[in-house]
Amino acid sequence: MKIKRAFLDTEDGQIHYRIGGEGEPLILLHQNPISSNEYRELMPIFIKEKKLVIAMDFLGFGESDKPPRMYYIEDYAKTVILLLDKLGIKKANILGYHTGGFVAAEVAAVYPERINKLVLSGIDYFEEEQRKTLYNRFSEAYQIKQDGSHLIERWPVRLSYVDLELNHRCLLDEFKCHGYPPYGPFAIMNYAEKSLERFRLINCKTLILSGTEDIKQLEKLGIAEAKNRKLIAEIIPNAKMVDVEGGTVYMMNQMPNEIAKIVVDFLDN
Repeated sequence: MKIKRAFLDTEDGQIHYRIGGEGEPLILLHQNPISSNEYRELMPIFIKEKKLVIAMDFLGFGESDKPPRMYYIEDYAKTVILLLDKLGIKKANILGYHTGGFVAAEVAAVYPERINKLVLSGIDYFEEEQRKTLYNRFSEAYQIKQDGSHLIERWPVRLSYVDLELNHRCLLDEFKCHGYPPYGPFAIMNYAEKSLERFRLINCKTLILSGTEDIKQLEKLGIAEAKNRKLIAEIIPNAKMVDVEGGTVYMMNQMPNEIAKIVVDFLDN
């Protein structure tokens, strides 16, 4: 069950990824502002289910290099294909969460011959004002303050729904993004306007997961709406939606057994 780490060389920098297991390939794509660390609990479970599991850090996140320019969802999708090519994988399943969900959707839309089944989790359609709110919120969060107060200010942000250990892990990833452009929010804001058009191009079987607590929190922040997640499920052909009761924005870490069961049942049937 050993999970190894490696790097993929690209023209825009090195991409860090984790890989383990044998069997049908499953690519895991993380949300912003964290990394492949989001799947630390899930990877061993998928490996036991006879999957070859690969979780990558997008450029600008985790242990991957910072890209030399702002990156688009289309750029991130190309890096997924680069990794598949390096590993000699012709076709794979993909699970993407939030930012990773947009990238997974774009891969399925542009490279349908490379995708078997698709799992989109926490994926939303953002209206214009919601895009601005999302971008501004994360742009401010990434600022390094002269007195170091940002280190203290970010600590309590998640404590109402994560434990101390997970909060610490998330902060370590987040602080790697401080002082750099908000690559993830920029990519989503740019992609959001055309996202519905792109979703319509997806032809593979698709599972859409929605954490009930995740969407409630986003609605409170004025960023997303539950009705738009249902709209996405209606737009994508061959898609079905499953609500994950009690699932927060960190449900991949907090509910690995529940998530794994839903995903494996979908992939294997």
